[in-house]
Amino acid sequence: MTVLGLFARVFHTGVEHLGFQLVAVRGAASATRAVSETYGAFHVFSALNAAIMGGWVLLAVGAYRSGVFGPWRATALGLTAVMPLGVLKGTTPWSVAAAAGLCVALLPLGAAVLRAGPVPRTATVVGRLLLVGAAGTAMFLFGRAG
Repeated sequence: MTVLGLFARVFHTGVEHLGFQLVAVRGAASATRAVSETYGAFHVFSALNAAIMGGWVLLAVGAYRSGVFGPWRATALGLTAVMPLGVLKGTTPWSVAAAAGLCVALLPLGAAVLRAGPVPRTATVVGRLLLVGAAGTAMFLFGRAG
């Protein structure tokens, strides 16, 4: 559910990007008018808004019940459900609390995974960085080509 809901967040970010590009291309007045006239329009991803809110809580409950997270970290992960949804929401105290909850829940888990795993050889790390760099460059160039 959480992953499905993240698709809605990606869509919202795309709409925000379009709004900001409208300002650059058409001017602030025209962009404001276009956004205000279309702000509440239906989109297929709006059905996923409930999925992301419920998904964070479900993920937190599952992490707690499986023993991966204790009660505090599970609560912090569940707090992510309060992140405001939609287009042009901006930063609020709730969004800061939700992001902080993700950090409290996931940073110790990431640190533990890094400590427990084998240390890759330098050649492996360099190779992976080159591969990621090449893939990122290719995606950028293809994206710019349209």
